[in-house]
Order: sequence, then C-alpha cells, then structure tokens
Amino acid sequence: MNLLYRAIGISKQAFHQRLNRQMRVLEQSSQLLILIRQIREDHPRMSSRLMHRLLAPAHMGRDRFEAFCFENGFKVSIKRSFHRTTNSWGVTRFDNLLLGYQVRGVNQVWVSDITYYRIGEKFYYLTFILDLFSRFIVGYSTSENMLTTDTTMPALKMALKERKGYEGLIIHSDGGGQYYCKEWLDLTRKNRLRNSMCESVYENAHAERINGTIKNDYLVGYGPQDFKELIRMTSKAVMKYNLERPHRSIGNVSPDQYEQALRAA
Repeated sequence: MNLLYRAIGISKQAFHQRLNRQMRVLEQSSQLLILIRQIREDHPRMSSRLMHRLLAPAHMGRDRFEAFCFENGFKVSIKRSFHRTTNSWGVTRFDNLLLGYQVRGVNQVWVSDITYYRIGEKFYYLTFILDLFSRFIVGYSTSENMLTTDTTMPALKMALKERKGYEGLIIHSDGGGQYYCKEWLDLTRKNRLRNSMCESVYENAHAERINGTIKNDYLVGYGPQDFKELIRMTSKAVMKYNLERPHRSIGNVSPDQYEQALRAA
C-alpha cells in the first residue's frame, strides 16, 4: 500500500482523512433524502432553494443541493410511491430482520428514526429510539445538525445506559447514513446488537409515528422558541409520553405502567 500511496502522490494519512471526509458526506447526503421527503409531505410545493435555506446542510451548497433534489425525484413534488434506497450511493445496507419476526417482550426490538423540528427559519433534528413491544422511548437526542455524533449516537448510548438484558436485540431503522457509519457500527457490535433496515422508507411506521406524536401532540403545543427550549421541552415530552400517555396497543396504559406490569407478572 505504501507503494500505491507514493505512486499517486499522497500520504497514507492524507488518503484516510480524505476517505473519512467522503464517508461523512455520504452519511449526511443519505439522511438528506429522508428529511427532504418529510418536508415535501408537510409542504408539497416547497422549492429546493427554500429547503436548502431551512436545512442548511454544511456539506452541500445551494446549487448542488438543488441538483441533488432533482436527481432524486424531488423537482416539483414528492411521489407517494417513493422507494429509492441509498444503494446508489454505495453505502451499507442491512437485511430487514423484522420481516416475519414476532416480538414477544421488551428489549427484543428497538426502532429508530430521525426527524426535523422547525423553529422560525431554523431546522433542528430529533432522534428517538422506541422499544417496539412496550412503546417506551428508551433513548432520544436533540441536535442542531445531522451528524452521527449528535443524532443517533447519543440516543443509542442513552438507551444502552438505561436498559439491561439487550444482548442480541434488533435495532431497526431506515437507510439513513447515521445508521451504518463506522461509529454506529462499532457501538452496535460492541454491545452485540443486530442491525436491521427497512427496504422502503415507509416500512418503519412505528418510529415515524413516535416522531409525529412527540412533534405534533407535545412540542407544537409547548411552542419552544429556541434550541435550549427545544432540548428541555423534548425531554418533558418524552417523560410525559413514557409515564402518562395511555397507549391503545398496550391496553390503554402508559408504556411505563405496561413495563411495570410485565415485571410484576
């Protein structure tokens, strides 16, 4: 390899630095597709230029962002049958381990997703990890950017700190770059979690539903005015959801009450 580095006129360190930069761009670009889809569902006629101003992706200028939207089918309005995955970007994909899988207890399957929350002309990002059996939010994060270190990583670290007995657990997500990057894979492998991804962006319904619940049923009513308030109010929303909100699929009790009943049984 040293001969190769010398032949192309680049040091080993510079080569790996460039590779890491390219991987970070891929991670953010694949997540952009998912967030653009969410925005277009809420605002079907929003232009690419306005979306760029709101999302403000650090790795992509306005013209490149507009071309990126056009290349991925977002020129005018999103099609409901959107099934593009991130395979065209040359990224890692995992099998959907939930197909035919029956969840029988807590800490067997966690589902996760990233969404946005708009305050004025600024977008922030919310990440939630939900226990599929009890509907308990086991981890979450609030961030000013889409970087893995500020979205999925702190949410998963929170879940791992709070939970026990999760070895062999399935962690299921969409194809966003934050769910296949090196940091994420190192953490899931270290804790013996099994990575799973949906084939279509519409096959992570439970995670997408919790996004809508926290955003529309709590945060919109709380009305955070800045990032600090959003952090505090997201924590409040998660606490209210976990401890107090009845959930029809678990017998009209809160996720916390349901888990307490399971432990007492």
